[in-house]
Amino acid sequence: MAAVLGTDRRRLALVLGLAVGVGVFTATVPLLRDWFDLRVYYGTVDTWVHHGGRIYDYRVPGTTYGFTYPPFAALGMLPMALVGLPTVIVVALLLNLAALASVVAILVGPALRRYGWFGFALTACLLALFEPVRDTFSFGQVNLVLLALVLSDAWLLAGGRGRWAGVGIGLAAAIKLTPALFIVLLLLGRRRRAAGVATGVAALATALAAWAAPGASRFYWTDALWDTARVGRLAYVSNQSLQGVLARLTAPEDPSRALWATASLLVLCVWARRVSRALADEDWTAAFALTGLAACLVSPITWVHHLVWLLPSFAVLLHRRRPRVAAALYAVLCSSVVWLWFDDASGLDGFLGSNTYTWVTLGLLSWLPAGQPRGGRAALIRRARATLAAPRPAAPAIPAAADQSNPSSSGSAAATGRAVASRRAVAPGRAAEPAGVDGPAGVDGAAGPAAGTARVSSSVPTGSTRPAASKPQSSSERASSYTANPPPA
Repeated sequence: MAAVLGTDRRRLALVLGLAVGVGVFTATVPLLRDWFDLRVYYGTVDTWVHHGGRIYDYRVPGTTYGFTYPPFAALGMLPMALVGLPTVIVVALLLNLAALASVVAILVGPALRRYGWFGFALTACLLALFEPVRDTFSFGQVNLVLLALVLSDAWLLAGGRGRWAGVGIGLAAAIKLTPALFIVLLLLGRRRRAAGVATGVAALATALAAWAAPGASRFYWTDALWDTARVGRLAYVSNQSLQGVLARLTAPEDPSRALWATASLLVLCVWARRVSRALADEDWTAAFALTGLAACLVSPITWVHHLVWLLPSFAVLLHRRRPRVAAALYAVLCSSVVWLWFDDASGLDGFLGSNTYTWVTLGLLSWLPAGQPRGGRAALIRRARATLAAPRPAAPAIPAAADQSNPSSSGSAAATGRAVASRRAVAPGRAAEPAGVDGPAGVDGAAGPAAGTARVSSSVPTGSTRPAASKPQSSSERASSYTANPPPA
């Protein structure tokens, strides 16, 4: 007991020390975003409800930033109009905490439960240092809520509870467009029902928003969706998508749309190939992780806080016993390294350093373990071949009836009876197998019907008691706006 208490004391001291370090780091090193995006949401809803304004006309005072989500997102945020901004901030914090807890429970919950309170406390401290997570909280963003919605479908599919799968993806796609790629994943995985549910939920939510705000819906789908200038500068260092990489190369000119489309198509081809292997082995965690990576890369703008979609990839690395790789990538994504090139991303060092998070995402898309490991697949194939090649036991010959007139048959029947008795003596633990209909005749010297032994009357049993062979196993949107000129982290 003393040893256990001593261990608990050491663990508690470690967690408290780490919590203090996290608090100091968060208060001094990163940029605190001052709930900027939450103020965008709140100002938009307040202007729409209380001042007769339009959703996409609102701008945060002193900036050019306004609401950039589909109208259904504004419809879902309407309760903000009933309370003040301080209450909204508290509710947003609690909602993000609940979403983060759900994500952790789905991805690594069973593993953490083995370590009790210590595992969860340590995980909380580590996640607080993770830049995309801390930025999501600091901005008051919705990324963790969307991730929790999408992963709830992964949990349902992996657990064989697919009846309601698709609802979370559909809601997430109605709030933002990027999660719509998960509907394609469902189609690739031949989960047509779930894909239909996701599409139906997204369409119904969009139709509801069109009914509630027809003018805003018409403006968004015909104008705002295609105007990337509303979202922010493509070359801004926080944009860690493929288009952000190209924009920093060509700045101050806009990048070629044809080149961006080609690069996105290549990424989607890699994604489809890798995710197909994961789906072949029903590895839904890896399939969802790869889809989150691809969505971040092909989206026109992927701010740093969007990279919470990389969390499932870290869970895959830990499940596949790659802790060193996970630790190295985690350290990079805690470092805020891309902000070193906030003012100038030119030159080779700027190209490599300012796009660090993009290289991490590309690397994970290319090399993240997915599907059954090769060694496991080879073992399963060998096991399947051995099962298929196993010989079936020979059926003993049918003894001749007592009134048969053929004397040679009587002698054959007697010999057969002795052979059966001998076989039973050799394998006493094996159930006797009746003669007959589905066993190969004439094997091991047994004289079956094809060897001249006459069939008995219908009263002789003909079913086989042989057990069945065992089967092998298988296994243009922007989530936020940064301040007009934020200082480098």
